[in-house]
Amino acid sequence: MKRPAFLEDFISLLYPRVCAACGNSLFKHEEVICTYCLYHLPKANFHLMENSPLDKVFWGRAQLAKTAALYNFQKKSKVQHLIHQLKYKDRKDVGIYLGKILGADLLKSGAFEDVVKVIPVPLHPEKQRKRGYNQSEQIAIGLAKALDIEMDATSFIRTVDTSTQTRKSRFARWENVKEIFQVTAPEALTNRHILLVDDVITTGATLESAAHMLLAIEGVKLSVACLAFARD
Repeated sequence: MKRPAFLEDFISLLYPRVCAACGNSLFKHEEVICTYCLYHLPKANFHLMENSPLDKVFWGRAQLAKTAALYNFQKKSKVQHLIHQLKYKDRKDVGIYLGKILGADLLKSGAFEDVVKVIPVPLHPEKQRKRGYNQSEQIAIGLAKALDIEMDATSFIRTVDTSTQTRKSRFARWENVKEIFQVTAPEALTNRHILLVDDVITTGATLESAAHMLLAIEGVKLSVACLAFARD
């Protein structure tokens, strides 16, 4: 049952609804991010390009069908603040909301229409226990809803807990993520187009390692998507 307007207003006084990007108050019709920020956040639109900057990250490293990023990432930007809210401030709603936006964009392009599963890049169980959730899974939930397909967080797992990738060189990042994943149910992925989802792509080392495992499954077609792409 819908709450009366006066009760909604009272709750808003106690727990003000603010934009996850800029911190300003949200209007009643706005959700998670204000209209101004949604309009001005730097869309990447790589899924609409041939040989996009994100495509080139994986050239010679993994045979991907398509790549997509919702936003371009810059330090000290609103996009970085959104990612921080999602990863460290328990704002799972940020991931789901932006996943839906990204999914709607991919749906309109037509290039992802044969994707049948959305798989988040998994966290190690210990790290997920400490954080309470996998941020990439929240993005994948929103993406799957927008695309009206299955989100699968069990067929592909992380078996090794790696140290943070921040401040590592490109080679060190690759060494850090070699052979850290495992496919638990290859029969669930055989001959399917899979969309692998992460929060931020920088060097692509983590996704490259994941891609090698998934592409070893018979008949798999693989695409990747993320909320933000941070160019080196």
